Amino acid sequence: MRIACKVDACQSEIVKALRESGATVTDLSKCGRGVPDLLVGYKLHNILLELKVKGGQLTPQQKLWHGSWLGDVHVVYSAEEAVRTIKEVAHAYGK
Repeated sequence: MRIACKVDACQSEIVKALRESGATVTDLSKCGRGVPDLLVGYKLHNILLELKVKGGQLTPQQKLWHGSWLGDVHVVYSAEEAVRTIKEVAHAYGK
């Protein structure tokens, strides 16, 4: 059984901050099976974000998914960290 309730408390705040930073956001949290919570578009980059509350850890399914994914996925714990992460990714790839 997938438990998303813990993420819901911080998800709306994170999504709002990302959008205010100029990103587009698609909620993937209902996909389950370890798929990250958000797909974020920022400065021509697609960024996957897994949202966790402070002290939260990846579930076994999330660890498996993240370990098998051949692209970037980032775990963030706050709105500030989410915004900083997308900006760092865009900077690292030249945008």
